[in-house]
Amino acid sequence: MSNIKLIIEERAANIGNFMVGRLLPFRQKRTVGPFAFIDHIGPAKMSKEENLDVPPHPHIGLSTLTYLFEGSIQHKDSLGSDIEIKPGAVNWMTAGKGVVHSERTPAYLRDLEKSLHGLQIWVALPKHLEQTEASFTHIEEKDIPHWDEQGAQFKLIAGKAFDKKSPVPVYSDLYFIEIKSFDRQQINIGDELYGESALYILKGGINTDGHKYGNKLILIAKDSTLCSFEMEPDTIIYVFGGIPFEEERFIHWNFVNSDKAVIEQAKQDWKEQNLKTFAKVQGDEKEFIPLPESRKL
Repeated sequence: MSNIKLIIEERAANIGNFMVGRLLPFRQKRTVGPFAFIDHIGPAKMSKEENLDVPPHPHIGLSTLTYLFEGSIQHKDSLGSDIEIKPGAVNWMTAGKGVVHSERTPAYLRDLEKSLHGLQIWVALPKHLEQTEASFTHIEEKDIPHWDEQGAQFKLIAGKAFDKKSPVPVYSDLYFIEIKSFDRQQINIGDELYGESALYILKGGINTDGHKYGNKLILIAKDSTLCSFEMEPDTIIYVFGGIPFEEERFIHWNFVNSDKAVIEQAKQDWKEQNLKTFAKVQGDEKEFIPLPESRKL
């Protein structure tokens, strides 16, 4: 019997001047554990005239995780953070009751040919922390736990698993794991997982239950403890999930919360540019992304 509950295909989405592949949320599966949103950025080859420019925009009720495979992004936020994220490092920004940030091609790369490829992820906060103060943490690649096991290379980018803990300061029981195979390998990690679990195939393919699955797919497991599969040569996958929250999470634009009224207030505050809720991004004050036309929550 197959352990795959649902297969989600990557879908094109526009984030301003850049197209991405949207993986979560999906109409039949809004969240996986505390993971509420995943965008696959690129891979994109950009000319001297092309740059990533995502102007200041707000968030509430979540943490964002940015993880790059290629290229570079300059992160600036309303906390005063101003840092370049490079491949293998992690930017972890907790919005709490409100934060604003921008993401752009760094100044020294703007007139050069460049590439960009990575993942942007939203992790919902536990209900009692949805109104916490905003914070930002940058973790260098060398500080991310990595090891060889079952003939493959593993990284624990965030959370806890395999009796290891990532330094990324998460707020709930979760895991975000990278696995790379260079040869055909059988992988069995079910004993290490908990809660809800999903597998994203970035490159290559996997075989499980007599079926072959290629890249740009998310496979949702029926039972995370039965997570076993064969990785084809030169394959990269990401396994993510954790313990789901008891309360439903509502998502509107960049806002995530268990209370619709909190989202409605955030929408109003951003529309009015209320600086008590959403301060300006230092060094990037000239523009911002306006609140999109309202949709029913």
